[in-house]
Amino acid sequence: MTTYGELTTSVRQQFAVGGVEATPAAVVHAVRRETGSLGDHAVLRLADRVHDELVGAGPLAPFLAHPEVTDVLVNGKQVWVDRGAGLERAGEMFRDYDEVRRLAQRLAAACGRRLDDGQPYADARLPDGTRLHAVLPPVATDGPYLSLRTFRQRPFTLDDLVEHGTLAQTAAPVLRAIVQARLAYLVTGGTGSGKTTLLATLLGLVPPTERIVLVEDAAELRPVHPHVVALQARTANVEGAGAIGLTDLVRQALRMRPDRLVVGECRGAEIVDLLGALNTGHDGGAGTLHANTAGDVPARLEALGLLGGLPRAALHAQVVAALQVVLHVRRTARGRSLESVSVLLPAGEQRLATVVPAWRRTRGAAPGATALARLLAGRGVAVPAVLEPAPGVGA
Repeated sequence: MTTYGELTTSVRQQFAVGGVEATPAAVVHAVRRETGSLGDHAVLRLADRVHDELVGAGPLAPFLAHPEVTDVLVNGKQVWVDRGAGLERAGEMFRDYDEVRRLAQRLAAACGRRLDDGQPYADARLPDGTRLHAVLPPVATDGPYLSLRTFRQRPFTLDDLVEHGTLAQTAAPVLRAIVQARLAYLVTGGTGSGKTTLLATLLGLVPPTERIVLVEDAAELRPVHPHVVALQARTANVEGAGAIGLTDLVRQALRMRPDRLVVGECRGAEIVDLLGALNTGHDGGAGTLHANTAGDVPARLEALGLLGGLPRAALHAQVVAALQVVLHVRRTARGRSLESVSVLLPAGEQRLATVVPAWRRTRGAAPGATALARLLAGRGVAVPAVLEPAPGVGA
């Protein structure tokens, strides 16, 4: 009896020799020729698996299709998945390292990326939006490594995030007020903490009369809004030419009449251009930033500003003039959650940017609540009741 591995190899050879595209229908036809005694349902199930082996994600396809899975990681032959509550081992899904290598190369090739001994790593985005990172030996010391982050088409509303526990009920009106007041904000947190999800949700609150221009390293933001245009960075080709970075894209975005300029992830010198843009009349801009705590944001901005040649004093002056709010999300054992809403205020003789909490998930109103309320009221937006300081909490 033909084994599954032999069947896949035979079907792959058929398409290689015939030069025929491996469409689902063509795979079904090929599988039926190899397994004529099987019934229709068995052939269709087998054909789906073979199709995934030929053009899809192979054994990883069921995980990527699962609505709760956010990350799929392959360490050699071991597979780990994250369903929102941390990594769980899914066992060994591959027969050998060569099978993992073939899968990695096929996925990279589908994105127009080179992955071989001469270029042993690749960072790409699959056609369905899934982000792929792959590393081959000898850089990967224990077999090929794959990191896949899924992209979910489903948009979320603030009510959805409250229902899932990501937002406290009292935080929702604060976020609505921040967007309505056109305050510039950063969504901060660690890897996989839900920064992109929260930012996309907030962009969905922007009035339909405004134009949102997105600048991203990899297109992930999909806000539910009628007027969104997106720019995506481009890596160099095989010859090492043609790269287009976020700094170039931010400058292009400024010529596209943005009402809201959004940088999907600030990770380099583009922070200087974003701060410059937000200081020249582009209110309501936003972005995400990797930071372990909200208090780490000024230091992170300093480090990125130095990459763009901006001195420390000038960077802090730009930050306090351009940004008003920091939304910090965190990943915990109970899931992802918005931990705090803070304001950026100048402090000390040097007027350095300082993060002052205005609302905390565990305590409600915090010392910066009065400053945030003042910002909202100054732009004609009703101040949410939760921002009223508790007894004994000062401004």
